[in-house]
Amino acid sequence: MAAAAEPRARAWLGGGSPRSGSPSCSPELGGRGGARAGAGPGPGAGGSHPQSGHSFRKATLTKPTFCHLCSDFIWGLAGFLCDVCNFMSHEKCLKHVKTPCASVAPSLVRVPVAHCFGPRGLYKRKFCAVCRKALEAPALRCEVCELHVHPECVPFACSDCRQCHHDGHRDHDAQHHHWREGNLPSGARCEVCRKTCGSSDVLAGVRCEWCGVQVGALGGGVLGRGAAPHPRLRLTLSGTWSEGGSCPLRPAWGGVLGPAWPRTVEGRPCRPQAHSVCSAALAPECTFGRLHTLVLPPACVRLLSRNFSKMHCFRISEGAVPEPGDEDDGVDGSTPAGLGREAPESSKLTLKIFDGNDALQRNHFRVISVPRLARNEEVLEAALRAYYVLEDPRDFELQPVPAPVPAGDSGARGRPRGSGAAEEEGGRGPEAWIVRAVPHAQELLRIYPAWLKVGVAYVSIRVTPQSTARTVVLEVLPLLGRQAEGPEGFQLVEVLMGSRQVQRTVLQDAEPLLARLRDIRQTSLRQMSQTRFYVAENRVVAPHVSLFVGGLPPGLSTQEYASLLDEAVAAKAGLVSVSRVYSSQGAVVLDVACFAEAERLYMLVRDTAVHGRPLMALVLPDVLHSKLPPDCCPLLVFVNPKSGGLKGRDLLCSFRKLLNPHQVFELTNGGPLPGFHVFSQVPRFRVLVCGGDGTVGWVLAALEEVRPRLACPEPSVAILPLGTGNDLGRVLRWGAGYSGEDPLSVLVSVDEADAVLMDRWTILLDAHEAGGGETGVADVEPPKIVQMSNYCGIGIDAELSLDFHQAREEEPGKFTSRFHNKGVYVRVGLQKISHARGLHKEIRLQVEQQEVELPSIEGLIFINIPSWGSGADLWGSDSDSRFEKPRMDDGLLEVVGVTGVMHMGQVQGGLRSGIRIAQGSYFRVTLLKATPVQVDGEPWVQAPGHMIISAAGPKVHMLRKTKQKPRKSGAPKDARADGVPAPEGDPK
Repeated sequence: MAAAAEPRARAWLGGGSPRSGSPSCSPELGGRGGARAGAGPGPGAGGSHPQSGHSFRKATLTKPTFCHLCSDFIWGLAGFLCDVCNFMSHEKCLKHVKTPCASVAPSLVRVPVAHCFGPRGLYKRKFCAVCRKALEAPALRCEVCELHVHPECVPFACSDCRQCHHDGHRDHDAQHHHWREGNLPSGARCEVCRKTCGSSDVLAGVRCEWCGVQVGALGGGVLGRGAAPHPRLRLTLSGTWSEGGSCPLRPAWGGVLGPAWPRTVEGRPCRPQAHSVCSAALAPECTFGRLHTLVLPPACVRLLSRNFSKMHCFRISEGAVPEPGDEDDGVDGSTPAGLGREAPESSKLTLKIFDGNDALQRNHFRVISVPRLARNEEVLEAALRAYYVLEDPRDFELQPVPAPVPAGDSGARGRPRGSGAAEEEGGRGPEAWIVRAVPHAQELLRIYPAWLKVGVAYVSIRVTPQSTARTVVLEVLPLLGRQAEGPEGFQLVEVLMGSRQVQRTVLQDAEPLLARLRDIRQTSLRQMSQTRFYVAENRVVAPHVSLFVGGLPPGLSTQEYASLLDEAVAAKAGLVSVSRVYSSQGAVVLDVACFAEAERLYMLVRDTAVHGRPLMALVLPDVLHSKLPPDCCPLLVFVNPKSGGLKGRDLLCSFRKLLNPHQVFELTNGGPLPGFHVFSQVPRFRVLVCGGDGTVGWVLAALEEVRPRLACPEPSVAILPLGTGNDLGRVLRWGAGYSGEDPLSVLVSVDEADAVLMDRWTILLDAHEAGGGETGVADVEPPKIVQMSNYCGIGIDAELSLDFHQAREEEPGKFTSRFHNKGVYVRVGLQKISHARGLHKEIRLQVEQQEVELPSIEGLIFINIPSWGSGADLWGSDSDSRFEKPRMDDGLLEVVGVTGVMHMGQVQGGLRSGIRIAQGSYFRVTLLKATPVQVDGEPWVQAPGHMIISAAGPKVHMLRKTKQKPRKSGAPKDARADGVPAPEGDPK
């Protein structure tokens, strides 16, 4: 076998063409023509499927069933079912099946990248990517890609997540499509033939997880009989193929499949969709589709994450994420492999199957159900299928597990299973069996090149007891065209491609390969199928990890922060240096020149407190700004998952999948500062803030502080309103609040938004020593500065906000909807409807150095935008010769008074407006008593003293959503349903 494989590899490298199906030209997942080697069985054929690794058999259908290839209903009583992955097909579709079986999918992974599984959840009309069954019970979903799996299927999932950064392993600049099968929208249409490619009945169709191109999985024949489009074929403006062939259906629009995609189809922002032979008509290079200007390209991000999981790299919280495999969540045998959860039939025998010493030690097993009179070969094949192993059953044997298995006895072994029937001792066999690999004197081993520019996916060699890592490198180099280079410049790397983490181990030159293979198989047969061996260049990668450390005392110098960290976590001076200090926010960025030291510091900092405050640590990537495309203006996304209706969690996951996860930051995990630090050298970028008005003010304040350190000092800021009032979002046309719109539509709107200017204001709070009043305070508060964008309220307005804020802090779980939040506002307002404070007697107001006499009011409000209290016009629309017409960029604030709760309710109902008091650019307010104050929705009680309000430096660049274009007069009546829903606050 190996003797036949090696000459083919040499012939190919020598300029010839390898024969299809050769091990040396094994296809790679994600490459052109993936899993297409070999000829498939003819119509009506079952058994092994060399094209895709399936093991088909003819199955009798007892319920409505759909084909997993064409997604059509299977008429009749028979279909073809894969015994391993449950792939179901028409007889006529068998020859077109290209989707790889779960048993061979790990071998087709192009670049192994681990997944980031979030907490369990219910996902309606989704299917498991491993066993292809519906996700009826709580399941797991990757936070970075569209992989959905059952908890018990996680150990068998491929490590084929999106590659979002360079990590020093098989890095390249060309961006290729990253295909993911199934779970497409039910109305998805193929981008090439325009036929439906989505299905809510089965796992069908494929989609690129970068650009969103969706194609069906129909194999060959969708493009018309005899049409064989070149893999690099593109669609021309006329709707025909640019190099021969013909398109059976003219596309709904013309254009090259690239950045020039149409922005809408039937009025809706869309991501292109196309069928799996139709995917051959698409160029292999991915251009990121409609969002190409907003996406941070993976080739421009570097993160050496050798000792960190993907959850750490993408700053995803792991607190509520269960670990598949712990207790009863892993490869446990509560569910028979390949069956449902029904009790086994009386004629069936149920067996526990372990795949190695590791499973024995953890008591993780799979349950199989076989006929009581089954032969040993049938039981062994069923056991191998349960672990998605399709190797020759003659290379394995079943051994009984002694009962009970001693705790910690990882080497429990029994005698091989005999040649009799599955029954023993009156028809009851052993309860538990373990699958063992039969040792051989030599084995066939695949060796993969760790560099990408090579004509083969791997080469196969024979490994004997005398084979070591050095001898394998010597044998493989000529087969890979590197015979002119010495073996001292290469090393053999063992890669375990786990679904949660990819582990790399450099083998010593004298490491015996055959003994290592036997040890891996003894540990786990599944682990052997997920292990690869790479021959890699022996180059030294300089370790460099950036750690963001927050929660430190503010106002210290670089040397003081270094001494503090050395005292708290014993940072090694020779390996750790402080590269950036954010003194006002008590944060530093550390450069660590050792992977082990970076991991130690990361774990230690998270468990350390300084001056009673817990520290926090984040792993930050480096953006290679010099590699950014000229038209790239990446979007920096901040999401506050606690704002408004608590919809931020879903948005976090959606934006991580639509964009690069390295450009999406969770504000409850370090605030906005880490995001601005990562983008500090990016010459052009935009910002999207997902949260309420308080969240927007938080991000704008952080932007003001770091502005001098940004290569793009004036990034434009867009808003996705998640709060309760969302007054700034209303003014900028982003709507009254997020109500579940498609996140893709949101990003398209951000890309098309117009830039406008907005004033920012500084409020200096200088508290004096309080008197002996009943609401006074005893101590002097130090002066502090806050930033204001929307409005500042003093008195009854701030008092209501403070009561609401305290109620939310006491029971945050109840404040999960915008409607409930407004109801709480109404309740606290009714409680104070008869309250009379006489605010005009407790404060003094100066405008432009001139004293202003206040009328009888209970609240004084400074407004910068024409929206207050969830969209109310507090200033009013009546013209007044004393004042200029208000604008949010005119450098002036409007001062308005309200007489109480009843007056505020009338303003919000549109019946009245506030009492106009003054307009100016400099204000001085003297508080004679402790008074409630709120700025942009954030309330507190301010001690007696002075408040000075003045303009804060340069204006802020905001993004205002463009008005929707009017529809054509000939549009159908129900066309509105197909368009983008208009935001509630969008003025007509």
